[in-house]
Amino acid sequence: MAFDDLELPTGSERDVIGGSATYAAFAAAVFAPVRVVAVVGDDFPETMLTTMRGRDIDVTGVERAAGKTFRWAGRYDTDLIHRTTLDTQLNVFASFNPKLPDSFRSTPFLLLGNNHPALQLDVLEQVNNPAFVVADTMNFWISGEPQTLASMLRRIDTLVVNDEEARQLSGIYNIRRAARDILKRGPKRVIIKRGEHGALLFDEEGIFAAPGFPLEDVVDPTGAGDSFAGGLLGYLATQQQVTALSLRRAMLHATATASFCVEAVGTRRISTLTREDVTHRVTEIRTLYEFGASTM
Repeated sequence: MAFDDLELPTGSERDVIGGSATYAAFAAAVFAPVRVVAVVGDDFPETMLTTMRGRDIDVTGVERAAGKTFRWAGRYDTDLIHRTTLDTQLNVFASFNPKLPDSFRSTPFLLLGNNHPALQLDVLEQVNNPAFVVADTMNFWISGEPQTLASMLRRIDTLVVNDEEARQLSGIYNIRRAARDILKRGPKRVIIKRGEHGALLFDEEGIFAAPGFPLEDVVDPTGAGDSFAGGLLGYLATQQQVTALSLRRAMLHATATASFCVEAVGTRRISTLTREDVTHRVTEIRTLYEFGASTM
């Protein structure tokens, strides 16, 4: 959970409430109750925690520490695809040691947000036999903590990364071959996010492509990937079990959820999203590749 200072083509936005846990929690809460573990400083507004509670998000695991909340500053190019990090202030996050409340330890669906792989493993150890574990990572951990990251990969069900991260982790440029290499490292599935071009799922059933939804207005792409992961896990939590079919349906719901996130700055849209909104957009996405009965 963080503050973001954004330089967007439409202007500058300061003190935007963001962070992986915030986006993912709001996205998952569209489908199912959520428990979030994070740290904030004494400058973080209580009103946001109240808003999260109103969305059926349990914030018992949010620690409030003395000091300032994590802050990130970035500048987006006019294409809203490329961005430059201008500043990162870890603040209270620098000494964060996640401790799960007892009531959280039986949580069946676990999302390990982008963090040091040692902390991801620590959280995983605190959960009692989770049914499904999804993890995110980034270039910094891939290059800086390869051994610890390798240990984490052997403990999870699904890895969610973007195409650049998949290539760096595998050392292979071709996405299909890169995914095959990552699957050999432990996870049963790998999902590769491709921004506006959607996402690819690789598992023992083969490959599934969830198309991106073409939007007329893209305002702020911050948090889209986290919203995708939250939407994926939230939808799966509503299913009786995780199967190849339910996972593919979850991919469409995750893509739809993330598409709403980018339509406004920060969490302003994702925090008000309804299941009906997502269901309607899933229908729109399905029409992108519906071509009727084949006559071939």
